[in-house]
Amino acid sequence: MSWLLKAFSTVLLLPIYFYQKCISPFTPASCRFTPTCSQYAVEAIRKHGPFKGLYLAVRRLLRCHPWGGSGYDPVP
Repeated sequence: MSWLLKAFSTVLLLPIYFYQKCISPFTPASCRFTPTCSQYAVEAIRKHGPFKGLYLAVRRLLRCHPWGGSGYDPVP
């Protein structure tokens, strides 16, 4: 991966890490999936790069609602 793609991946991952460390511990667990949506986003960006990873993360977030699915949903 080129340095530009790595930099873009880092820019995408920083807000997720901030959420996981500073916000998530103070809110009740509400994700219906395993791994959680934020962990899924981290794994997707690391595995597939910033563009496809972001696409997969957004798709997952759109499915995470009371009428959506639940259960084990790994990064493809």
